[in-house]
Amino acid sequence: MLPLSDGIPARRFPFVNVAIIVANFAVWLFYELPHLQSAVFHASFYPCTVDASCHGPESWGVSWITSMFLHGSWDHILGNMLFLAIFGKNVESAFGPVRYLAFYFAGGFVATMTQTAMTLLFGTAADGRVPNLGASGAIAAVLGAYFVVYPESRVLTLVLWFPVRIPAWIFLGFWFLYQLVEANFGLFGARANGGGVAFFAHVGGFVFGFVVARILAGVGRVAPDDNGFPLRAPA
Repeated sequence: MLPLSDGIPARRFPFVNVAIIVANFAVWLFYELPHLQSAVFHASFYPCTVDASCHGPESWGVSWITSMFLHGSWDHILGNMLFLAIFGKNVESAFGPVRYLAFYFAGGFVATMTQTAMTLLFGTAADGRVPNLGASGAIAAVLGAYFVVYPESRVLTLVLWFPVRIPAWIFLGFWFLYQLVEANFGLFGARANGGGVAFFAHVGGFVFGFVVARILAGVGRVAPDDNGFPLRAPA
């Protein structure tokens, strides 16, 4: 299912979300496209660098960040940025720009480490040398937070080419279940069935975003107003 809109206008301009999207496109257009293979090689994250079973072009402490801004194709970046544009703007409104920025990078880190743990524990040595890249782990964290704070928003999506509005909790719930299925529920191997997609990163990111949003809601930092739109509690 392809999301087209969540039907909720942002209460303020989402500067951080827009900046992240612009940064991703800038890296794609000016760094990756001119020399795609070498860019992917040099700036991707390699799980084997975490346990020092290999040496990547950059240390894992740097490459987990650089890899978050890399993409492998136009389909990859356009799909990721579509999800981020639709769901990220209102999560930024709920969290506030500074907290949202920290949350985005923390979500990307947790997603990367989830994929890394599954690869090193259950994958082969060759799996650990496969470059990991993409913003989808951090975006999965955004989706997990959205699931908590905007569950009843109506997502406009295409189902068999027909536009349909469905509750966000259904749309994102199906999205998460798909990640679990493709990741073999995290039990049977580090590689999913989807041709190199890091599904464990998606699962880890989503769970992280869900938990963080629940905690913030529990301490009154994020709460829905009378119209169902989340408001940040005063600092």
